[in-house]
Amino acid sequence: MDSKPQTVPLTRISCKVFEDGHAAARFLADHIRELVQANNSAHRATVLGLPTGSTPVNLYRELIRLHKEEGLDFSRVVTFNLDEYHPMPKNDPHSYNLWMHETFFNHVNILAANIHIPSGTIPAEQAEQYCRDYEAAIKSHGGIDLLVLGIGRTGHIGFNEPGSSKESRTRMVTLDPVTRRDAASGFFGEHNVPHSAITMGVGTILECRQVFLLAFGEHKARIVHRAAEMGQTEAVTASFLQSHPRATFLLDADAASELTARACPWRGGPIEWTPQLIRKAVIQLALEKKKALLKLSDDDFREHGLYDLLREMGPASKLGQRVFSELSQTITDNPGGEKPGTAIVFSPHPDDDVISMGGTMIRLVEKGHKVHIAYMTSGNIAVFDHDAWRFTDFVDEFSRLFGIESEKIEKVRERVQQFLKAKKPGESDSPDLLKIKSLIRTTEARAGAAVCGVPPEQLEFMDLRFYRTGTIAKAPIHPHDVDDIAALFRKLNPTQIYVAGEMSDPHGTHRTCAEAIFMAVRRVFAQGMNFQVWLYRGAWEEWQPHEIERVVPLSPEEILQKREAIFRHQSQKDRAMFPGGSDKREFWQRAEDRNKQTAKTFDQLGLPEYYALEGLVQWRGA
Repeated sequence: MDSKPQTVPLTRISCKVFEDGHAAARFLADHIRELVQANNSAHRATVLGLPTGSTPVNLYRELIRLHKEEGLDFSRVVTFNLDEYHPMPKNDPHSYNLWMHETFFNHVNILAANIHIPSGTIPAEQAEQYCRDYEAAIKSHGGIDLLVLGIGRTGHIGFNEPGSSKESRTRMVTLDPVTRRDAASGFFGEHNVPHSAITMGVGTILECRQVFLLAFGEHKARIVHRAAEMGQTEAVTASFLQSHPRATFLLDADAASELTARACPWRGGPIEWTPQLIRKAVIQLALEKKKALLKLSDDDFREHGLYDLLREMGPASKLGQRVFSELSQTITDNPGGEKPGTAIVFSPHPDDDVISMGGTMIRLVEKGHKVHIAYMTSGNIAVFDHDAWRFTDFVDEFSRLFGIESEKIEKVRERVQQFLKAKKPGESDSPDLLKIKSLIRTTEARAGAAVCGVPPEQLEFMDLRFYRTGTIAKAPIHPHDVDDIAALFRKLNPTQIYVAGEMSDPHGTHRTCAEAIFMAVRRVFAQGMNFQVWLYRGAWEEWQPHEIERVVPLSPEEILQKREAIFRHQSQKDRAMFPGGSDKREFWQRAEDRNKQTAKTFDQLGLPEYYALEGLVQWRGA
């Protein structure tokens, strides 16, 4: 059973924080179920406003479950979608029309006549009248009862980009460059992303009777804070929801992390000072004052509103020493423990291991621990077509060089190259091409692991089923995926495992992999197994200093060795197909900057000075 959501104080809009995105989706799905059932009983239609994207996927899956397993009847439901790219044919792989049907409409008994999605094919000169008609259709159904929103990195709702008026209506808009960059991965390049879209206006949204905004992941934390706690502004169109009487943000802990009551709960009044909160407050104070922990004074605490902490746990010298000792104990040059054991490093993609914890793997091997790496997905969709073409050429020339005659090889090469010549932007890869791209990433993973001292026989290529869609969109966790992970635990009997705890991965693979691992961990723990579970981060975010429970010091030589391991992933070098967000740095640069910054933070706090540090957090969710 899900724990109840927490209501966050000190915000200008109602915010509820859930254990995770799944719990938030179930909460909203239950709310929609109650609304639909009440209206069905009264023989009234229920008018829903719906979004697209990765954020509402679990909501749609739960609504489908309610329909199939509990008989929720959608025959009276009328829907209006928020937006659509323009120009965009209905059956294009990137069309929101196609996405909505494949993700939701095709799985419930909603009537085709009740579905309204903005057209991406309307001629530009007819767009103004078309948008007026869309508004009229909403009004003809009595307005929207409940609208679901996501929030973009610029704070946009729908495609109401910064600068949109609070009174704006459904219209054609020009997309913000940040929005287009964020959409680039789904379109196989920013140059393929349309420059325009049709969207409901802010005024249209504010007229809906209820509004729920979903936001999950640490990468949404900053914009959620601006929308929920700063003043209303056209620069962040989601902030206009502050004026709506029945608008609610449904968040996971990561997305809520920068809200004042979560980031600095002591500012909201007296609190219970837990060890975690004490560490967080003292570290924040030291970094704000630019003082080492052991140099903090009583006045520093008073000036920053930490009277209660100082009175209950002080003086300052005692608090500084307490946190200094705790952080000192996190530093270790033997993360696997003194007794050699077996460690499993779970890598969602074939390069996450070396990017995020390559230094820790090097140290584990150096200290005599047996390291196995479990590559959970093939990562094949992240290989550029030109790399696949180059490898088909290589195999062809290799065969000729050594006199290996094979009609099968020639036929595969011809099929692949003919497909690539005719391939359209954003078109899914053929089965042959996917296999070649998988092979490229497999061989790169072996090469990268070898740099860290992990031999090929200690590599597990799991190729989990949820990833095998050949597109950015992924399927739900398959029960056999969890079975396979549990079987690996029983086979290797590890003393510790390492899991990607980077839940803000823009493509969702890290989060899905972590959920599958945790399900398997709970299963084998219930059967009597026991091992430590450590979480690493790397490409998109870093643990905050108060969260870190273990850091592994890395020398300049070890950083270079880690860099070499990352470089072995040549298909991801120089420019990754799906870099995530607007960060233009290569993954090795992100990793090194992150490791050096962690070391710099520890140094600023007065701890020993290191060249670089890899941080870890222990998972105790079982």
